[in-house]
Amino acid sequence: QVQLVESGGGLVQAGDSLRLSCAASIRSVGANFMGWFRQGPGKEREFVADINWSGAYTAYADSVKGRFTISRDNAKNKVWLQMNSLKPEDTAVYYCAADRLRLLSTTPDYWGQGTQVTVSS
Repeated sequence: QVQLVESGGGLVQAGDSLRLSCAASIRSVGANFMGWFRQGPGKEREFVADINWSGAYTAYADSVKGRFTISRDNAKNKVWLQMNSLKPEDTAVYYCAADRLRLLSTTPDYWGQGTQVTVSS
């Protein structure tokens, strides 16, 4: 069983940075990919970024490339999302997720509770 708990959301101004953290408790094998989705007000859930177990593979949504960086520390069972140059359109609830497949290619099996990120202009 995989348990995910996010933290690090908050209220910031456009251009600021924020770092999200996801603590994972993985008690079964196979959840190779971890990453982030987000859902803004009035919008559908969208993929943000993911990373595989070794860190050799990463993927980003076009909207966040060059601004967001995903990383993981397997020894600590954590994944981070460093968000720089934040824009108002980044405002959303951010969800940590995990699955055995690429997160973009599937509806992940495991989800955190979400953390709110609000970016003001």
